[in-house]
Amino acid sequence: MDAKHKILIIDDSQETVAGLKGFLDGKYDIVMAHDGAEGIQAFENDKDGIHLIITDLVMPSFSGVSLIGAIKQKYPKIPIIAMTGWGHHPKALASEAKADLILDKPFEMEELDRAIKKLLS
Repeated sequence: MDAKHKILIIDDSQETVAGLKGFLDGKYDIVMAHDGAEGIQAFENDKDGIHLIITDLVMPSFSGVSLIGAIKQKYPKIPIIAMTGWGHHPKALASEAKADLILDKPFEMEELDRAIKKLLS
């Protein structure tokens, strides 16, 4: 059996993380973090094993925009999907930080699934 890709999910909403994990678990190995600082730490602890990151943009203390910028600066090839429910301003910041894809919340899980497959291919 092929090894599964590993995805890091970062969001301050426990419900969002649980929902994404529930949908993606089985297809991918899932690592979870509940804020940007925890996400950076999880990535740094397993930077060679993480194949894709899904992060919320607006989180307290350490935003997804800051996280994307920090990771892309050191690891430009890691694909990152940014999620936001906050309109155009965070989307512009995510684009500037070099997120590979930005999804508006709420989104269909099938849309996320297609995006992951495309970014991992």
